[in-house]
Amino acid sequence: MALINPHINFNGNAEEAFNFYKSVFGGEFAMIMRFKDIPNPGFPIAKKDANKIMHIALPIGKNVLMANDVPESMGRVNENENRSKISVSAESHEEADRIFNGLSAGGNIEVPFAESSWGSYFGMFRDKFGIEWMVDFDPKYNGKV
Repeated sequence: MALINPHINFNGNAEEAFNFYKSVFGGEFAMIMRFKDIPNPGFPIAKKDANKIMHIALPIGKNVLMANDVPESMGRVNENENRSKISVSAESHEEADRIFNGLSAGGNIEVPFAESSWGSYFGMFRDKFGIEWMVDFDPKYNGKV
């Protein structure tokens, strides 16, 4: 079965966001690469962008959450876009509750974590970095959706 590995663009705070995500999910970064680590004459990077994240990866279960900073020369990422969300299917009610409470800290809760009308425990929020998340635990599937 194929895996889905979300990739997020940030406006210079990818490392801060991923340290926060790591504090909630645990684990270690599989990779951290900065723009200064990949000199490319065809794609010059401003000195102020040299230490920003070119690629960062945090394994979560069998999946990988990835991201990068967008150099200022390429314009800003729309932090209020709402066309996509990252969905987390937890393996237990306790895990879902921990993830929801951890990731939503300092953010905006759109749907409080509670039993849904379709029988799962569900919540939705925008984290303090502007990323939208949905957390779900369905006892019928035990997190294997």
